[in-house]
Amino acid sequence: MHRQRLRAAHNLRLGLSSGGAFLAMEVRFEALHVNSAFSRLGGNLDQTEETMDESGLQNFLKRLRSGKANYMGWSGLSDPMLVGYIARAGYDAVLLDQQHGFHDTASCISCISEAALTGTPIIVRVSVNDFAQAARMLDCGAAGVVAPMINSAADARRFVSHVKYPPLGQRSFGPGRAMQLSSATDDQVFVQSANGNTLAIAMCETREALDVLDEILNVPGLDGVLVGPADLSLALCSGIMDPNGSAVRNATLDVARRSRAKGKIACAFAGTVERSRELVRDGFQLVSVEYDEKVIADAFAKVLNEAKQV
Repeated sequence: MHRQRLRAAHNLRLGLSSGGAFLAMEVRFEALHVNSAFSRLGGNLDQTEETMDESGLQNFLKRLRSGKANYMGWSGLSDPMLVGYIARAGYDAVLLDQQHGFHDTASCISCISEAALTGTPIIVRVSVNDFAQAARMLDCGAAGVVAPMINSAADARRFVSHVKYPPLGQRSFGPGRAMQLSSATDDQVFVQSANGNTLAIAMCETREALDVLDEILNVPGLDGVLVGPADLSLALCSGIMDPNGSAVRNATLDVARRSRAKGKIACAFAGTVERSRELVRDGFQLVSVEYDEKVIADAFAKVLNEAKQV
């Protein structure tokens, strides 16, 4: 019902601003096909909605730490409705991309609230070295944060110091929205569980990071690493973009093995469904399945091609 109300309001707003019902009808038709595209990738769009609470987050963290495969939607477009579609498709989590996507603080706050209606955890990738923003996203209710270009144990320690409360780090206290979304009322109880209930994930995407990966993984409070195949390709292949080549594949498999050996969560970006399956077979616990811009573009091309088959 909530999804229907949001969709109706969105259609009405677009229809009124255009001065006609035709655009509203067209947007509604297109949204249904986009929903279908995400549903095919992620699961069942019409799953039962629930509010995001501690148990929903705990279930996600338990699945991750048990070693089971979890699938993550990747959001670069900053519309909360679109993030809602991704969440309702059945993904285990949704990542909001501030580094290379169009998300900012305001869009992330809205998207975290939208995803909370489905009980879907949000992870935010911040920009390079923006550790203060990482802490702010946790205050706003994100279940985890991803920090790009972590190339040393010192980088990892600095990242952790911003996003974990003492004794692991020096995160400043002010999680008003996070407490609301988790229904927490006691500050001390929240602090005692927060370090275990939030994920600090470092990106491994350079030769330097691979060389000292064990040192990075040994940093207390770091929960896992996420492989960025594009930048890793540039680093390993002398500026050549070959994210599916043997050099990147071998390095990626090594990251999964070493992460799991250290008891850390192995995460990876997959630009295709086929690659996500391979990464799961390689032992990754959290894997993206394509990304919103590609899914939407492919969905529009598909329905247009189908319409022309007359």
